[in-house]
Amino acid sequence: MRPSVRSAAALPALALLLASPASAHILQDAGGFGSGLAHPLTGLDHFLAMFAVGLWGAQIGGRSVWALPATFPLVMAAAALAGMAGLPLGHVEVGIALSILALGLLIALRLPLPEVLALVVVGTFAVFHGYAHGVELPLSADPALYAIGFVLATGAIHLAGIAVGLLIGRPFGGRLAQALGGAIALAGVGFLVAVP
Repeated sequence: MRPSVRSAAALPALALLLASPASAHILQDAGGFGSGLAHPLTGLDHFLAMFAVGLWGAQIGGRSVWALPATFPLVMAAAALAGMAGLPLGHVEVGIALSILALGLLIALRLPLPEVLALVVVGTFAVFHGYAHGVELPLSADPALYAIGFVLATGAIHLAGIAVGLLIGRPFGGRLAQALGGAIALAGVGFLVAVP
């Protein structure tokens, strides 16, 4: 296994070791662009979900390579507005943990979902991720710059997932991608167990 593939495969295992409730969602003193850019890269729960969306899109192929990663931030932005407006949404942390678990399982099992259903799955999970960040945006020194940084980082993580998916999606009949999906699902279990 090449070092880059080995490193990518180690991320979900790291998540199991570090799994804790997604407490980073309620920021006490967020800044602007830099904080928004850094948050998805330092919040392992968000990182894994966004990475999994790109990996799953690459695994499905066709239009899904770009459609799934494009849908996630669009729905996430709408849900962030709902969070900023104070609209209620229960069990946000559970939804975030389930997103990691479910996306990992979908990759591991290589389920042949129709594209429309795959988009619904991604959009549903994006609601929880977006809402969590919408709640924290008003606490930011500059919510607009924070949001721009966050969306850019999200796109970069999706691209990383696509790149890894295209790299490991074909060798060994796609079993490397499936194994990585299984590891992501296990990380999701860790996050789910850690939810208070």
